[in-house]
Amino acid sequence: MTEALTSAAVTDVPAGTVPAGNAAPAQGFAAAPDPAPAPGTATGTEAAVHAIADRSRNAARKMAHANRAWKDRGLRAVGKALVEHKHQILAANAKDVAAGRSAGTSAALLDRLTLTDSRITALAAALENLATLPDPVGNVVRGQTLPNGLRLRQINVPMGVVAAIYEARPNVTVDIAGLALKSGNAVILRGGSAAAATNAALITILRDALESVGLPADAVQTVDQYGRDGATALMRARGRVDVLIPRGGRELIQSVVTNSSVPVIETGEGNVHIFLDASASEEMAVDILLNAKTQRPSVCNTVETLLVHSKSTVLPAVAAALRAAGVTLHVDQRIRAALPASVQTVPATEDDWATEYMNLDLAVAMVDSLDEAVRHIRKWSTGHTEAILTNDLANAERFIADVDSAAVIVNASTRFTDGGELGLGAEVGISTQKLHARGPMGLTELTTTKWIVQGEGQIRG
Repeated sequence: MTEALTSAAVTDVPAGTVPAGNAAPAQGFAAAPDPAPAPGTATGTEAAVHAIADRSRNAARKMAHANRAWKDRGLRAVGKALVEHKHQILAANAKDVAAGRSAGTSAALLDRLTLTDSRITALAAALENLATLPDPVGNVVRGQTLPNGLRLRQINVPMGVVAAIYEARPNVTVDIAGLALKSGNAVILRGGSAAAATNAALITILRDALESVGLPADAVQTVDQYGRDGATALMRARGRVDVLIPRGGRELIQSVVTNSSVPVIETGEGNVHIFLDASASEEMAVDILLNAKTQRPSVCNTVETLLVHSKSTVLPAVAAALRAAGVTLHVDQRIRAALPASVQTVPATEDDWATEYMNLDLAVAMVDSLDEAVRHIRKWSTGHTEAILTNDLANAERFIADVDSAAVIVNASTRFTDGGELGLGAEVGISTQKLHARGPMGLTELTTTKWIVQGEGQIRG
């Protein structure tokens, strides 16, 4: 039986069928991509991006009616396709990495750009995990019956057309597409020139996999073929694109925030702090600091500044362990005086407190109280993640109350500020603003709400 996409009763869909009402889009997967416009034809680029957005709108309407079983089938099809086409993806990625290395791309960005066999397997596993999560669409946020008999419900509904602009992060292509699909949205991606070959391969695989289960291929599209003009047109496609999410360095994010007429959810850089309280144990401090700084230093939840209480006795052990792991310590005068000569350091400057290193560098300062640590964090933090290591419950509670960041962590690594680690399946990014979404943005953050009001003839007096 061919089952309609709009049927709420559907629990499964045979692979390979295209249900009634969900025919293949006009520009199907096998069709050639939109041709890049001739140089200097900005209006042509704008028209092309608008056409992409309009196709995304049509796809979003279909995705909004797809039930959980269908969307989960799509996610699993994408995960399976990633594994089956692993060699194709790795070959494309090798071209991007080689080009980046030749262009002098930093080690941190090269790490983000690089896909490996294990990273592709992890992406497929994340999609499988995403398929096991509850569908946020239709979730009742709140409801009541008014004295006049009106029945009210506020429910989660898809955003519609979600756009993302990011750089040198091909894993984000899969993460955002997966989250958008599960939450019933269509997505338009601008992944940047650094990962052009990899993203092209991934998007081809994504679109093919969606069509194989009868979902619209145009639920995943890209404007990469239009370069920076395409990104600019995407930022100005207000009314066609519902929300735009930038993910990358400060320059990219601020460019999008400043120039976009489409509503933006701002993700921020991670100048992340850990406060080492006087009561923290040596074993916990060493383990957490090593993990937070060295496990993957190129990502935004890596610690960049360590604040040490002047009464802590574990600083020498922590510093020695970090140095043994290859970390360069940028220290203030008091930290230098508290360390043995055998621990090599470099003097910290004012710029160090504001720096997101994204490598094996760490700024270290000494403070005399929790209040002083909080003042330092308030001055220099980007509002991403801050942590305290302590065995003093009162200090932990004060830190939680006084620090205003998207994530506040007690006695654990800052590396846990991640959608996958926090049980969200994946993340679009870490939002550091305070409107609608804050912190790791998972499925619910890609929905909005609408009110359902049901009556029996009531009129307002």
